[in-house]
Amino acid sequence: MPTWFQGTIKYQKEEIVTDRQGDQVRLKTITEAYLVDAVSYTDAEARLYQEVPANSADFQVARISKMKLADVFQIENGGDYWYKAKVIFSTEDDKGREKKIVNQMLINAFSVKQAYDQLEDSLKTILMPSEITDINKTPLLDIFPYNEEDKIPANLKPISEVHRMEEV
Repeated sequence: MPTWFQGTIKYQKEEIVTDRQGDQVRLKTITEAYLVDAVSYTDAEARLYQEVPANSADFQVARISKMKLADVFQIENGGDYWYKAKVIFSTEDDKGREKKIVNQMLINAFSVKQAYDQLEDSLKTILMPSEITDINKTPLLDIFPYNEEDKIPANLKPISEVHRMEEV
């Protein structure tokens, strides 16, 4: 199960403002939020520095916090915004009493209605009864899921190959 971290970055951006005295250049502080699948806070910070430079100028990581999510639905051409949904599943415990399981899920969409419809469609395959109680727009600009190819640098060898070399 992935461990998701929300990382907030800050950077300065020049902005041209026109007033009575003419054009003036001012620095504006921009804050952006991203979601990263990582194994630790350190890994999350490293992944942010690795993934974000293509989008932003000189930046620094301002904050990293864990985000507890049961699932992330990244739908192809699903939308530009990320919505966090609260989904309650109903089940019974071993004594026959009703038990409610609360999960937080993330889905991309263009609107709240589209997020609701796509999430409802994604949950149809689950056999437990579910209810979507909340959907809120998040400040997340992008997510960076774990990618197996990104983790192993080219100069490292798998342990199995190292052990074979020692035996020879």
